[in-house]
Amino acid sequence: MSVEPKAGVELVRAPHGWRRVRGMVLRVGAFALVELQKLRHDRTELLTRMVQPALWLLIFGQTFSRLRVIDTGDVPYLAFLAPGIIAQSALFISIFYGIQIIWDRDAGILAKLMVTPAPASALVTGKAFAAGVRSVVQVVGVVALAYVLGVHMTVNPLKILAAMGVVALGSAFFACLSMTLAGLVRNRDRLMGIGQAITMPLFFASNALYPVDVMPQWLRWLSTINPLSYEVNALRGLLIGTPTNPVLDITVLVVAAVAGIAAASALLRRLVR
Repeated sequence: MSVEPKAGVELVRAPHGWRRVRGMVLRVGAFALVELQKLRHDRTELLTRMVQPALWLLIFGQTFSRLRVIDTGDVPYLAFLAPGIIAQSALFISIFYGIQIIWDRDAGILAKLMVTPAPASALVTGKAFAAGVRSVVQVVGVVALAYVLGVHMTVNPLKILAAMGVVALGSAFFACLSMTLAGLVRNRDRLMGIGQAITMPLFFASNALYPVDVMPQWLRWLSTINPLSYEVNALRGLLIGTPTNPVLDITVLVVAAVAGIAAASALLRRLVR
């Protein structure tokens, strides 16, 4: 017995080309908006996030400026330190982002999101973008505090906007690194321990606190493969005008962010199995 197709049934083709790109951008934007709306439940978060960078500048920065134990050339140590503290603050915000994914899994939210037509990469990219937006507030806060402390930093709004973009890229990578680890360990407590174990090594194995020239050779090698070092380099070039290689810095951050999105997207489904 043959089954005749019903009259009037029209096949709908999947979007392709520009429509597919537009649909992907809209999905990423929707996921990012959902993440950013969580700030409405705790509006003080952005202010409390400023406490740690303020302490680093007020206590560590001013103390080491007076001790003069770190040679930063013609650049005052506080000015040298400020971009590094911006990058450090963004790192601390982003590196535990995978815990939110596990919370979503435990609440049943992630399973519902994974059955939608949106690919896993849209969800990961949206969360990474939201992590970047949360982190850019640190740029404004640290720059304002630096002015209060008498540190000469740029007042060019375009350079400050570019610095925000650099921080967003760096935050996206570290948020994706955290989500990748979440897909591997699938346990909140384990992920918290791993995050705490790698945060300070990432920070100290970069040029955030001291120039690469004063590092031992083995630490220089680690700094070379640490994306945080390239983020700090780009921020110093934009905010205090130190000589940098902006093409290399931005390229490394973009490649790291794309690789992080790909890795996190590939491992995301392991969380809902």
